[in-house]
Amino acid sequence: MSGNGTLTKLERAVLEKLLGGTSETFRILRGQLGSLRVIDRELTGVGFWTSFAIGGEAEKLPGGPSFRFGDVVADIDGLKHGAGFDLLVEDGSLRMLEGYSFDEPWPDNADHFTLHYDSGADRDEAAVVASFTPA
Repeated sequence: MSGNGTLTKLERAVLEKLLGGTSETFRILRGQLGSLRVIDRELTGVGFWTSFAIGGEAEKLPGGPSFRFGDVVADIDGLKHGAGFDLLVEDGSLRMLEGYSFDEPWPDNADHFTLHYDSGADRDEAAVVASFTPA
């Protein structure tokens, strides 16, 4: 399934929450949201993969690192066990967001949700950055 160029309500909210923080890494990645364009979205039955392109004018992370992380979870109407998300960064740019349910079908409509960090209300930003898994 192709993307239509724009993020869904859920995708935008998840990206904003994942990239919330004061570190230079989060500041640069958050700055890329303004030039982000959806190039592909695949529904898997238990979630989705949404791929992005970033405009050439967007600042990239120094050194062009590639990694993935995900410390945001969601309560979504239609999912008993909620959902999780992973963000892939490639060569210093936002590349793909994966959303997934926990052993249940993804709902037809995911517009009603509540997001929170899997660590609770107090996110340890330094620990999140330190946990980035090389991609």
